[in-house]
Amino acid sequence: MTAALHTSSISSLPLLARGKVRDNYAVGDDRILMVASDRISAFDVIMGEPIPGKGELLTKMALYWFSQLEGICPNHLTGQPPESVVTEAERPQVVGRAMLVKRLKPLPIEAVVRGYLAGSGWKEYQQSQSVCGVALPAGLRNASRLPEPIYTPAAKAQAGEHDENIPYARTVEMVGETLAAQIRDISIALYTKAAALAQEKGLIIADTKFEFGLDADGTLTLMDEVLTPDSSRYWPIEGYEQAYQAGTNPPSYDKQFVRDWLEQVRINGKPWDKTPPAPRLPREVIEKTADKYREALQRLLG
Repeated sequence: MTAALHTSSISSLPLLARGKVRDNYAVGDDRILMVASDRISAFDVIMGEPIPGKGELLTKMALYWFSQLEGICPNHLTGQPPESVVTEAERPQVVGRAMLVKRLKPLPIEAVVRGYLAGSGWKEYQQSQSVCGVALPAGLRNASRLPEPIYTPAAKAQAGEHDENIPYARTVEMVGETLAAQIRDISIALYTKAAALAQEKGLIIADTKFEFGLDADGTLTLMDEVLTPDSSRYWPIEGYEQAYQAGTNPPSYDKQFVRDWLEQVRINGKPWDKTPPAPRLPREVIEKTADKYREALQRLLG
């Protein structure tokens, strides 16, 4: 792995935006250079310390899934080498951690698919026996496998704010009935195929989120990242049953390790209020998190 990259600095291209993880640069008016940094966020707050190797691992995993799922939906990859659009001096910031993609009109919906009951879905189920308006059977427990995958969309928030879970009917209001149904059906198809492939590698994808945009012809196109530990909840199959029976969260390959540490950290004797600045991550938390990302990629790709 190369040196950790918290924030990229590509001066030969105009900066479009810095997200929680990715820095996006304009390449002409029809392409974007997406650079995956080693930043990590939790509770929508970006940590000050990077996770070494994270950006490269996320990029490798996203490219793997784009190739596995391209028969279901077009994606935003151009197939062109990202290092070809930057200067020689800037290439170390790009090689292995960037994607050169089509510039799309992004849709304001986070397309969330859940195959298991976890996280905010479990909390909502305990209150209403439903998730985002989708009624579920009685008697489910934390980490229960659902009878079939469910689509529980969210409205994308402005930077620094939380995405808002919304009912499907709201997505129809936002983008129209035809497009809303297309996003839902394609998202479930993507999750179903990915979950089956992951299971063969000893991994459970409990839930995930997809993002879509429209190309110049109005074609629905899969964009951003796909099925990485940043956008998905991965569990090892061998730890699942024991955790489920105990009513606890199965061990995960996502940033849950960072979240758990932040939940118990104390600042001047008080819990962190989940607003910037974030507490400094200790070395052992950084190393353990890096190990989790590496293990997920190794299990998936061998």
